[in-house]
Amino acid sequence: MCIFAPIMTQDELFKVLVAHCKEYGFIFPSSEIYDGLAAVYDYGQMGVELKNNIKQYWWNAMTRLNENIVGIDSCIFMHPRIWEASGHVGAFNDPLIDNKDSKKRYRADVLIEDYLGKIEEKINKEVEKGRRKFGDSFNEEQFRATNPNVLREKAKYDEVHNRFVKAEQESNFQEYRQIIIDCGIVCPISGTCNWTDVRQFNLMFSTSMGSTADGSNTIYLRPETAQGIFVNYLNVQKTGRMKIPFGIAQIGKAFRNEIVARQFIFRMREFEQMEMQFFIKPGTELDWFAKWKEQRMKWHVNLGMGAENYRFHDHEKLAHYANAATDIEFQFPFGFKELEGIHSRTNFDLGNHQKFSGKKIEYFDPEENKAYTPYVIETSIGVDRMVLAVLSNSFKEEQLEGGDTRVVLSIPAPLAPVKAAVLPLVKKDGLPEKAQEIMKDLKYCFNCQYEEKDSIGKRYRRQDAIGTPFCITVDHETLNDNCVTVRDRDTMQQQRVPIASLRQMIQDKVDMNNLLKNLD
Repeated sequence: MCIFAPIMTQDELFKVLVAHCKEYGFIFPSSEIYDGLAAVYDYGQMGVELKNNIKQYWWNAMTRLNENIVGIDSCIFMHPRIWEASGHVGAFNDPLIDNKDSKKRYRADVLIEDYLGKIEEKINKEVEKGRRKFGDSFNEEQFRATNPNVLREKAKYDEVHNRFVKAEQESNFQEYRQIIIDCGIVCPISGTCNWTDVRQFNLMFSTSMGSTADGSNTIYLRPETAQGIFVNYLNVQKTGRMKIPFGIAQIGKAFRNEIVARQFIFRMREFEQMEMQFFIKPGTELDWFAKWKEQRMKWHVNLGMGAENYRFHDHEKLAHYANAATDIEFQFPFGFKELEGIHSRTNFDLGNHQKFSGKKIEYFDPEENKAYTPYVIETSIGVDRMVLAVLSNSFKEEQLEGGDTRVVLSIPAPLAPVKAAVLPLVKKDGLPEKAQEIMKDLKYCFNCQYEEKDSIGKRYRRQDAIGTPFCITVDHETLNDNCVTVRDRDTMQQQRVPIASLRQMIQDKVDMNNLLKNLD
């Protein structure tokens, strides 16, 4: 039995989580022996397993459960004209502002969003105070509508938010700066409001292709994976004899020269995306947009990390290619932030690639007996953000009976890096040999660990800390009854299980197909 340890602030929790990820082999600062490289991270032995399991869950949900969705793997390097056609060369910019005293650069929109987030936090704290005060009789809706502190903060939020949205829609960078000044938003380093004007900064990394400087061409590291799907659309459609509606899925690296890369792996310069572009008949896009919103939310909630931790956030300013857009936001330790984007991209991408390439990439619809440029619904999720969502939701510090504590990652079992640990009670009396027999049988089905160093209690704690669902202890009784003690990570309860039943017991809990069946 356990109770939760004293509650940490969100900042404290996040710092502890980052340290935990390094200590237990999930995520390392890249190039650390050379003092690191800002906003670039490497995945360790546990992190890469978790990441691969997340990708497998997404890939199978897309390509196995949908007969009309197939996958590709396009190159990072692509013809530079692709990025002109997509609008990235001319319009892929962030609004940046410098503090004259600290010489530090920030994204102006992020500074304002963080300010609004702090107001939301104040409102939520007032609501929680009311909940504690009134107990079961608490009416949150009425409290939000009548409490003077909440109303005051809400009015402040609405006033700034409305100005911000208007400035976004008009690309009014002077108003961005004015909002920052009026709200008294200071540089966290200097503590001053001594800001420059807001300027645009292109996010694409460029490099050269060619053997000599004079004969080289400027090309770009792709800032998104979607364009690789669009330029291969006709190849896939023809070779796969695909009929509209159909989708193309891809998992791959993308690169953005983020000036304000922060919050661990939430915003990085090198990251991985899972994207699916769904090609549809023009005029049906809003129906499909609604369907994919529902499907993608279902995929997330299916992991069991709490439906209350997700919400939709509809875009008030649409990208140049979209006629509808929403984000699925997740409750990270630093607040609700974007986890996945769902966009109705119209026929902007295919139409522009047709225009810039001079090649016809229309679809001939045999039912309509005419050719047209399909519309597209996009679902795009950051793999690294998904890893962070799983880790931050799973991380717990628990106070046990007797004063002991444990740190546990209650990762959804199908995603756990290690599914089972095989532990001989002692390193003698034939127990290691018996444990190795069990290990040999299980390793073909699951990623397992064998561990014999230290006391059994310490080994349990290490497995809790990496999120292993089952610990299998081989003791002296095992040699007589062919049974082992199986400890459950989440409940810490132990039961005696025949060795012959182990494989099925583990399979029942960690099988990825169980997740997929809930979606189908």
